[in-house]
Amino acid sequence: MGDTGNQGVSTSAFPNPPNYFKQYTDENVRRGLAPPPPPPVQDSYTMFGAQYTAEDAIIRPLESLGFRRLHPQNYDHKRELKKLNHSIVVNFLDLIDILIKAPNSPKRTEKLEDLNLLFIHMHHLINEYRPHQARETLRVMMEHQKNQRQEIGERFKKHLDKVKELIQTSIAHLSEDYSFDSKSLVKTELLQAGHSLGEYSMEVEPCDQLDRMMCDIVDSMN
Repeated sequence: MGDTGNQGVSTSAFPNPPNYFKQYTDENVRRGLAPPPPPPVQDSYTMFGAQYTAEDAIIRPLESLGFRRLHPQNYDHKRELKKLNHSIVVNFLDLIDILIKAPNSPKRTEKLEDLNLLFIHMHHLINEYRPHQARETLRVMMEHQKNQRQEIGERFKKHLDKVKELIQTSIAHLSEDYSFDSKSLVKTELLQAGHSLGEYSMEVEPCDQLDRMMCDIVDSMN
């Protein structure tokens, strides 16, 4: 917090960012009133009081920051981090020994500077894992989205199979009902046809007997 002087108003060295999100409402986006994104940085910019350029590496080397390098150019991060961790513990124990035996010794300042340099190197090596962390985070996020889509696809397939099964069952029931109705219709038609033939035979049969009787009379007369 800092005092602005006579006004007696305290302001933060790093104030809260402006509420840009309030300008990107659904209504503003639909009506085209949302402000466009800022243009890409071409030259230099200031971040947390430090000057940067667009060509700077994401993780700047220690030499450009004014620190002495303790590890070689080509190194194993895991091995170097273990070495730094061991050196920090040893130097911390040495600092405690100095504070016990000779608190005003100049070696106390040297140990503090050594510890500061060791922590800076450890922090720098950890920061070099940031791009790897970003890639892994993106990979895990995409893998999660892939698993979600596969799960949704499997659920949709199961529902589709159930719908197909219901449709096939309904079609089978409809076929059975239609075949039963057809058989009943055929039997009814046959019965109706047989009844009609019976009536026809009953009507025709007396004529056949009369003809036979007439034939017998004619034969007897001869």
